[in-house]
Amino acid sequence: MKRENLHSCKRIVIKVGTSSITHPTGKINLERMERLVRELSDLHNSGRELILVSSGAVGAGAGKLGRTPSSLPEKQALAAVGQGLLMQMYEKFFSEYSKSAAQILLTRDCFADPSRYLNFRNTVFALLDYGVVPIVNENDTVAVDELKFGDNDRLSAMVACNAEADLLVILSDIDGLYDADPRRNPDARLIPEVATITEAMEANSTTKGSSISSGGMATKLAAARIAMSNGIPMVIASSDERSAVRRIAGGEPLGTFFVPSREGYAARRQWLAVGSTPRGVLRVDPGAECALLHQGKSLLPSGIRSVEGDFHPGDVVSVRSESDLEIARGISNYAAGDVRRILGRHSGDIAAVLGVCDYEEVVHRNNLALV
Repeated sequence: MKRENLHSCKRIVIKVGTSSITHPTGKINLERMERLVRELSDLHNSGRELILVSSGAVGAGAGKLGRTPSSLPEKQALAAVGQGLLMQMYEKFFSEYSKSAAQILLTRDCFADPSRYLNFRNTVFALLDYGVVPIVNENDTVAVDELKFGDNDRLSAMVACNAEADLLVILSDIDGLYDADPRRNPDARLIPEVATITEAMEANSTTKGSSISSGGMATKLAAARIAMSNGIPMVIASSDERSAVRRIAGGEPLGTFFVPSREGYAARRQWLAVGSTPRGVLRVDPGAECALLHQGKSLLPSGIRSVEGDFHPGDVVSVRSESDLEIARGISNYAAGDVRRILGRHSGDIAAVLGVCDYEEVVHRNNLALV
């Protein structure tokens, strides 16, 4: 993908760091936050789907209480104070432009556990369908070492992959990747485009943004590796730049552009199509086969003829035709036993059979990859 093609990106994940929305005192920088929200609201008006990954909870809590955290419990306590304040300001600013925002707090196990991964994914797609802007952050108040992302740079890349984003933009206090640390070397030069992340780049990227932030250029390169390998272009740019996201999404050469190693649908669902291990088989009738292959439809219970295996919600299943040809792989919304009870029935019968209907589809089209 070339930078000038970014204008066609519809779904964009924007990550903003602590230093980009707070003053050095730790208190929220209202002018910067309002400017960001105004820009995102205008992009949303143009038809883009936006997901905001925002740091700043710990910083906002520290600013409000006048304390600097020195331990994990103190950081969690300040995050508990600051997260509400952060969302209050986002809700206020977005509502001024007639936009609705939603808060999503995550820990690492949301990506490791199949059912949680599926629930997060389905929630994000539903919010985007409603025209809502999801605002994602790590759940610092409960995260412990084994559950922590450690920074929102990597979190934003994982969110971009989960949501099948077309572009990831990381706004920072630096205007891109340099060949040396510009804070220490005045001769450092901005690298406008990166196709391969080298060891030299990583060696020159060891500094951290601020005393409160948890990321730095090293974590941004880690995020770039995740995005690039999943076919998602990424740009690092300065939050000081006016209308940075709009300009990047328009193809303007701003910041550092990380070129994806693969492109499009196949790259983003490659793990599902060829890298996953199915836990069961759903055999479908010719009508369902045609709907999946040629109409981009979800797999409904009415089109399922038989079920094999013992799988749980969030597990990958193989979808096969009556002639045993594998036509797709997808993430099942239901356990094998429940699918056996509702197969052949209309979606409207699910609640009567199971007592509840969480999903009308056994496999949603967003969680389906043709093979």
